[in-house]
Amino acid sequence: MKRSWEEVTSMPSKMKRGGGRRRLTGKEAARILKRLLKTMFSLYPWQIPLALIVMFINSGAAVIGSLFTGQIVIGHYLSLALGHQSEITNPLLLALLPKQDFPEGLTVAILIMAGIYLVGIASAYFYQIMTSIIGQGTQKKIRDEVFMHMESLPLSYFDSRTHGDIMSIYTNDIDTLREMISRVMPMLINSLVTMAVVLIGMLLSSWVLALVVLGFGLIILLIVFYVTSQSAKFFIGQQRALGATDGYIEEMISGQKVIKVFNHEEAAKEGFDKLNDELCYYTTKAQRFSMILGPVVNNMSNLLYVVIGVVGAYGYANAWPTIGVGIIVSFFGMGRSFTMPIMQISNQINMLTMALAGAQRIFELMDATPETDEGYVTLVMAKEDESGRPIPSDSFTGKWAWKHPHTDGSGTDYVWMKGKVNLYDVDFGYRPDKLVLHDITLYAKPGQKVAFVGPTGAGKTTVTNLLNRFYDIADGKIRIDDINVNKIKKHDLRRTMAVVLQETNLFTATVKDNIRYGNPEATDEEVIQAAKLANAHNFIEMLPQGYDTMLDGAGAGLSQGQRQLISIARAACTNPPILILDEATSSIDSRTEKLVQQGMDAIMKGRTVFVIAHRLSTVKNSDVIMVLESGRIIERGSHDELIAAKGKYYQLYTGGKEDLA
Repeated sequence: MKRSWEEVTSMPSKMKRGGGRRRLTGKEAARILKRLLKTMFSLYPWQIPLALIVMFINSGAAVIGSLFTGQIVIGHYLSLALGHQSEITNPLLLALLPKQDFPEGLTVAILIMAGIYLVGIASAYFYQIMTSIIGQGTQKKIRDEVFMHMESLPLSYFDSRTHGDIMSIYTNDIDTLREMISRVMPMLINSLVTMAVVLIGMLLSSWVLALVVLGFGLIILLIVFYVTSQSAKFFIGQQRALGATDGYIEEMISGQKVIKVFNHEEAAKEGFDKLNDELCYYTTKAQRFSMILGPVVNNMSNLLYVVIGVVGAYGYANAWPTIGVGIIVSFFGMGRSFTMPIMQISNQINMLTMALAGAQRIFELMDATPETDEGYVTLVMAKEDESGRPIPSDSFTGKWAWKHPHTDGSGTDYVWMKGKVNLYDVDFGYRPDKLVLHDITLYAKPGQKVAFVGPTGAGKTTVTNLLNRFYDIADGKIRIDDINVNKIKKHDLRRTMAVVLQETNLFTATVKDNIRYGNPEATDEEVIQAAKLANAHNFIEMLPQGYDTMLDGAGAGLSQGQRQLISIARAACTNPPILILDEATSSIDSRTEKLVQQGMDAIMKGRTVFVIAHRLSTVKNSDVIMVLESGRIIERGSHDELIAAKGKYYQLYTGGKEDLA
C-alpha cells in the first residue's frame, strides 16, 4: 500500500527496515578518516602541505584586509582627515602603516590593501585547483583499488550481496567521498584556519570585543553540535538506503521479462515503494536538520553585529583604550569572518558524516578477505625429451605440463597435462553447518564424457564449481592429473578448464573479442575455427559487420540461442583439456541443438567433458552418467548400464520425463 508524504516523513525509525542501523562511533569515524588521510598523503606528499600553506595565505589576506579597512583607512587616515588623533596603537599595524602623510599615505594604503586582496584571490584560485587535483586523483586511486580488490574476492562474497548494492559503492559512495575530499575537507580546513587567524587578529585589536565574538561563537557551536548529532544517524541511514534502493532497481531492470511474464508489476512497485519510502524518510529527516542550520547561524551573525555595535559604542563613549571607530568597523568584518566559518563547518559536517559512512562501505569491500591461493604447481609450455617425458620449452609447442616443485626439496617433476579428474569422498557445504554434497567420488579419464543428471538442487553445478575451486571442499580430495588441486595455483588450474553456462555472459566488445575472451592471443583464423566448431559461423557472417559487430553486455540484437552459440565458441577458442557444459544447450531449440551437438562433439574430442543437463538426449552418449539426488551420487554407469539396472535413471528415461527438473 502506497503511503502518503506525511506518513513517510513522520514514521519512526523503529518501523523502518533500516531503522536499527548502527551509526558510526567516534572511534570508527576517526579510524576511517585517518586511513583516508594516509591514502591521500601517500599520493600527494607535498601537494597537500602546499595547499595548506596557500590556505593560510588566503585566510591571512582576508584578515589583514579587514584590519586595513577598519583601522588604517578609517582609524588612522579618516581620523586625521577629521582632525582627530590616530587610533592605531598596535605595534604590528604601526609597522604596516605607510610612511607618507595624508592624503598620499591613504592612496598607498589603498594600493597595499588591493595588493593584499589580489594575493588572497590568487591563493584561493591556486588552492581550489590543488584540491580538485587531490580530490579527483584520490577518487581514481580508490576506485582502482576497489575494482582490483573486487576482482580478487571469492564468489561467496558476490553470492551474499546484491549487484546493485555493490554498484552503489562505485557510484554513490565513491562520488560522495570525492565530494568530501575536493570540497568538504578543504572548506573545513579553510574555515578552521580562517577562525584561528581571525581570532589572533581580534585579540591583537581588542580583547573585549574578541570575548564578545567568542561568546557568540560558543553559542553557535553548541547549536551546531546539537543539530549535527541529531542529523548524523539520518545521513548514514540515507547512504545505506540508497545502496539498497539501487540494488533493487538493478534487480528489477535485469528481471523485466520475468516480471512481465508473471504479472508481477504491482508487487515490484510495492517493493520499490517500501525502499523508496525508507530513502525518502532518511533523506527528509537529514535535510530538515541540515537546512535549519543556515538560517539559525546567519541570524546569530546578524545579532552579533548589533552586540558588537552596542558594546563598541559603549566602550568608545567611555574611552576604553582598546576600542575606537576603526576597531569597531574592523570587528564587524572580523566577527562575520569568525562566525561564517562556523556555519560553513556546520553545513559540511553532515556531508562529512555521509561521506564517512560511504567510506566505511568502501573500506568494508576493500577489507573483505580475498580469495586465498596456496598453490605452487604451475602450467608451463613443454616438449618431449628422448624418453617421451615432458621438459620445459621456451618456444610454442602446443603442449602443456604441470611444473610440480616438491616442498621437501627433492626437486621438480613435470607431468603432462591430460585432463584426468578424480574426486575422493568429497563433502561440501556453502555453510559449515549445512552440507549440500556428501561422499562424492568419481573418476574421469582423459577424453571421457561424464554427465550429471538429477533434479534441480541435487548438487550438479556445485560439483563443477569445486573443480574450478570457486569454493573449497569441507572434506575429501580433488585431483587433476593426480595432483591435489589445493597445490595448483588457481590461475593455472582455471586455464585448464572452459565453462559454458546456462546463463550467457557477453561483454561490450566485438563478436570476435567475445570469442577470444578466454584466449586473448588467439588469431582471427582460430576465432573463426572456434565459431565453426560451435556452428556459430553462419549467423555471425550475417551480422552487419560480421565478426567485427559490436555487442553490448546483454547481447542485444541476438537471440538467446545465438548468444549461447557465441558462448560455446568462446569455450572452444580457449582449447582447454577439460570442458564443463552447465546446461549449455538448454536455451537452444531442438533444431539448433542438433547443429550445436555436431559442433560440440568436435569440441569434446580428446577432452575430458563434464555435462550438466536436464535433457536426456544430451547425455545419452556420455561415457558415464552420474545420477545425483540430495547431494549424493545414487547411480552411475553408461546409458545402457543404467537402463539395464532399472533404477532411478531408468524410471526417468522410460517414464518419458525428458526434463529432469
